[in-house]
Amino acid sequence: MPPSAPPAVAAPATARGLRRLRPLWLVIALAVLGAVAFASVGIGSRDVSLADVIAALGGSTDGFNEAAVAKRIPRTLLAVLAGAALGLSGAVMQGVTRNPLADPGILGVNTGASLAVVTAIATVGLSSATGYIWVAIAGASVTAVFVYVVGSLGRGGATPLKLALAGAATSAALTSLISAVVLPRGDISGSVRSWLIGGVGGGTFSSISQVLPFLAVGLLLSLLSARSLNSLALGDELAAGLGERVAVARGLAAFGAVLLCGAVTAVTGPIGFVGLVVPHACRLLIGVDHRWLLPLSAVLGAILLTSTDVLGRIVARPEEIDVGIITALVGAPFFIYIVRRQKVREL
Repeated sequence: MPPSAPPAVAAPATARGLRRLRPLWLVIALAVLGAVAFASVGIGSRDVSLADVIAALGGSTDGFNEAAVAKRIPRTLLAVLAGAALGLSGAVMQGVTRNPLADPGILGVNTGASLAVVTAIATVGLSSATGYIWVAIAGASVTAVFVYVVGSLGRGGATPLKLALAGAATSAALTSLISAVVLPRGDISGSVRSWLIGGVGGGTFSSISQVLPFLAVGLLLSLLSARSLNSLALGDELAAGLGERVAVARGLAAFGAVLLCGAVTAVTGPIGFVGLVVPHACRLLIGVDHRWLLPLSAVLGAILLTSTDVLGRIVARPEEIDVGIITALVGAPFFIYIVRRQKVREL
């Protein structure tokens, strides 16, 4: 038998092994998320006992520790929802563009949402949470379309490298525009700059309830696009030959991803790199089938953002480091690694 035969046999065996482990990895991830969420309500600038955590979860706010835990509960819930949305939107964007570098932050979508919100605050005095969400989604949508159109110009269409460069250039330009809007307005610059860092410390049940319907719609659209993304991964021509309406499938999936990251940005500010790191980690664990990749990306995204929020509370006690800074410190080296290893190829 020729030497090349064993690798040909081993590859399907590896794929079968990944398929068998998919339910197990999802169960493990959910268990880890539960543990991280429980730690999030108990760990902070002031640690509390297990009894206080249980009492606060039961509704008691009589003691100081129990009141502290009660305040951390909406913060933890927001971190879980935001992390899940960002991880899921990153996986969908990578699938839609077939770009291993696709991420709401790298493609400038978060920055577009931020510019829209900041401009609305400065010009019309936008202050309602629902208004933030609608404006952020509009800004994210316009930016996503603009980056894709610019990245599609020229020979070869929307290649991963051209999309990444278009997103980086657009993000830099929009960041400058944000500064131009904020700097002359001393009355709003302090609060806006704090929001632009990205964090979940201001999470409340009121803000969560207002953003939840948008996240639910984005989640539904994204998960329903799993089979379409599997088809698109084969190439547009083959997907069309299999009966897939390529433009419709790509548009619905992209809108679901933009809806998720736009809504999250409105509540937390721009948080980067979660949508880049998480899908790559998920592919290593379960492969490229989006029917499993998307749910696991949501769970691992929630784990990553919640755990980095906890880390930000304890590394500089009694002060806190916003989660947007921690995710940047984690994600930037990973971004460099992906660029060097993938050579910016298509997925």
